[in-house]
Amino acid sequence: MDEEAARDEGARLAAAVAESSPGAPAAWLAALGHDPAATGAFFTAASSARRWRTSPTDVLAALGAARSKHAAAYGQALADVARAAGHLGSPGPHVAGAAAATAAVQRTGTPQGAGPVAAPAPGRAPSGPTAPPAVGGPLAPRSAPSGADPFDLGDLLAAQGSLDALRRPAPEVPSVESILDALGARPAAAPPGPASAAPSVATPADPSPGSAAATAAQATTTTEAAAEEEPARSIEELLAELDALTGLTRVKDEIHRQTELLRVEKLRTEAGLTRPTLTRHLVFLGNPGTGKTTVARLVAGIYRALGLLEKGHLVEVDRSELVAGYLGQTAVKTSEVVATALGGVLFVDEAYGLAEDQYGAEAINTLVKDMEDHRDELVVIVAGYPGPMAEFLATNPGLESRFSTTITFEDYADAELRDIFAGMAGKSDFEPTPEALDVFARLAAAQPRTEGFGNARWARNVLDAAIARHAWRLKDTEAPTIDELRLLLPVDVVDGEGAPALLASLDPPEPADSPTDGTTEDAPVDDAPDTAPSTAEENA
Repeated sequence: MDEEAARDEGARLAAAVAESSPGAPAAWLAALGHDPAATGAFFTAASSARRWRTSPTDVLAALGAARSKHAAAYGQALADVARAAGHLGSPGPHVAGAAAATAAVQRTGTPQGAGPVAAPAPGRAPSGPTAPPAVGGPLAPRSAPSGADPFDLGDLLAAQGSLDALRRPAPEVPSVESILDALGARPAAAPPGPASAAPSVATPADPSPGSAAATAAQATTTTEAAAEEEPARSIEELLAELDALTGLTRVKDEIHRQTELLRVEKLRTEAGLTRPTLTRHLVFLGNPGTGKTTVARLVAGIYRALGLLEKGHLVEVDRSELVAGYLGQTAVKTSEVVATALGGVLFVDEAYGLAEDQYGAEAINTLVKDMEDHRDELVVIVAGYPGPMAEFLATNPGLESRFSTTITFEDYADAELRDIFAGMAGKSDFEPTPEALDVFARLAAAQPRTEGFGNARWARNVLDAAIARHAWRLKDTEAPTIDELRLLLPVDVVDGEGAPALLASLDPPEPADSPTDGTTEDAPVDDAPDTAPSTAEENA
């Protein structure tokens, strides 16, 4: 393993975990042996690693894909770093929860929301010597009869260099050391890092939480400017895209109703009639991966097409983008984020994270005020699980009155997940065989639909694992054909050793013996299981 890459990942992961903890920037810098006043480096590092709070780090992902014997140890080390980061500064309940969740993600190497395969029912045990491993499950080393790990990362990189880039931070993300170099925060005695590893980073005039928020706002503004360059789309095009999404029948119906309501409101206003006092802000309830962000982006476009919003862009944030590490700075940080969303939609994911402490309460109060001050140029959508969202809306009297419309995103059915998996594979220029899709459907049926189930994210995790197994399956094929490069087989969808056991454990019971009188009246019934998925897919 690359020591510099591993240390850099650990430092950035710790910053992401402790980002909203008061006093964490100085504590983080002191722990790394750097100037505690250079807090801008802390927020830059945290911003670059937020995705690792819910998914394995880049190095860990490469180790897991290669089935390396070092994956479990490295994942445990990252988990220890995450738990330690939860004590930086003066952490509140939200930081402690984030530390525990991040530690679990890194320890198992499983993205948040990707659940293990349910155990087979009694009497239907796998036929193999061991139960099939969970897709994206714990990264435990797999021993070979000789005692050596056949999936060692070094061997894989020697045969196939495609994973080498994953062993180091992405080129566009500066390392912690290069950030500190640019800020002049590295101690004089510390040896300088490689010159090639220090990309140019602008030094902020005031290295404070405010300047970090300004940097984030600048990045969001860049995204917003790019969105403005896109040509405006008609309502018909946007609604057609909405209707083309898999499942979400109730969501589509509600968005269509809201569209007609706002269209008529606009027509009444243009005709000089009294304008009804309608609120355009929305609450999205549902598990991860149910399309909430996708629908929010379409809603932004619809509001723009109706002339209710000037730009129609989407700014997606969570607690960490709204809450600062110091009391009094949160209002400034929240208002800066709101300013980037004016003319569009501000999408606050897991909004109930703001209801945990006084810092989050400050963000809520600021958000309510800004929603009133900019009621004609801002739409806010808050999203999360049903129970916590109800508590969140009750924390401020101004919230409930501004969010009168709630849209619930149901978990996807098995047939819908199968369609989503096939669509994702097609967009990546892969083609699962019918047998591979059948294996995926069986995996989907085995997933418990508890709170936190990843839905489309889970399907994406299964596809990513399938693509990695597909590449390993072709490791000895020097010149694979186009079909070999595209086709995903059942052994790609689940581990090659676990595929037969999984199919055996989930196969339906054999049909009853046929009548001895030679009649064939029951023949159509035998075909029903083959046609049921197609019907479900058409209805989806």
